[in-house]
Amino acid sequence: MDDNRSLQIGSSGGGAVAILALDIGATKFAAGLVDEAGRVGAVHRVPVPDHDVWEVCGGLLREVAAGAPVTAVGIGSAGPVDVPAGITRALNIPQWRDGFAIVAAVGSLFPHATVRFALDGACLALAEHHSGALRGLRNGLAMTVSSGIGGGILVDGRVSMGRTGNAGHIGHLVVPGWDVPCACGGFGCLEAVASGMSSARWARTQGWTGDTGAELASDARAGDAIAVAALERAGTALGTAIGSAAALLDVDTVVVGGGFAASGELLWAPLRAAAARHSGLGFIRELRVERSGLAEGATLCGAAILAAGLPAVS
Repeated sequence: MDDNRSLQIGSSGGGAVAILALDIGATKFAAGLVDEAGRVGAVHRVPVPDHDVWEVCGGLLREVAAGAPVTAVGIGSAGPVDVPAGITRALNIPQWRDGFAIVAAVGSLFPHATVRFALDGACLALAEHHSGALRGLRNGLAMTVSSGIGGGILVDGRVSMGRTGNAGHIGHLVVPGWDVPCACGGFGCLEAVASGMSSARWARTQGWTGDTGAELASDARAGDAIAVAALERAGTALGTAIGSAAALLDVDTVVVGGGFAASGELLWAPLRAAAARHSGLGFIRELRVERSGLAEGATLCGAAILAAGLPAVS
């Protein structure tokens, strides 16, 4: 978080504090200590393993804390989540899909810390509202397009959590025209069509021989016809969903971040075109879809804001 908007999280009594931020993603864990200006420094990342998931996650947190007196932890998790119960059911982590009590587990590591927990999309919206494209706005939508697709909603100046903490879960908005099975059990979900992981999977069915969304974007820029088609497909689905969500939420600003969102104009041109096609109503005709200017660790920044307990969540 590189602007001058301090989170004011230093200890008022002058004692040493340590605040941790944790991002639970579809394919990796990331964690870092938060300084008194609200910046997350020295971020450590590890892949999400197939087994012993908590052991790896907890080990990462212990490594980052390095024995410091942790007073607060902010957690942003891929969804679904059950925030009142402190449980993540991250769809792309099979060992946790039926539920893992992440707040209790983190609390057992740091028994003197306050642990706050939210959907990763809500953390992204917090970061964008604090320092990014939603700064100064009262309403908007923040999205992350990476291995999965998530989102967070800014309503009347506050990030909405919803009944269970899953408000903004745009990755499971159904887009027409694609009857693709999703890990959630449904069909045609945006995440199943347009995430980096899903786009790479579709491209392989067409004969592409790469593996990741980053490789797909690189090959598209090099002129590979299948990779270009995969990015056009993903961009069209994203723009369609954005136009629909804007009408539902009555927002005129959508900010999109995440690794796959950095794929360039081969993704963004069809995204903007589809969003425009689905933004014909007068109140969303001026819809702006912007690329996030925050660094890759925006969800961690939001988790830091969450840990600080700032009154920006409802």
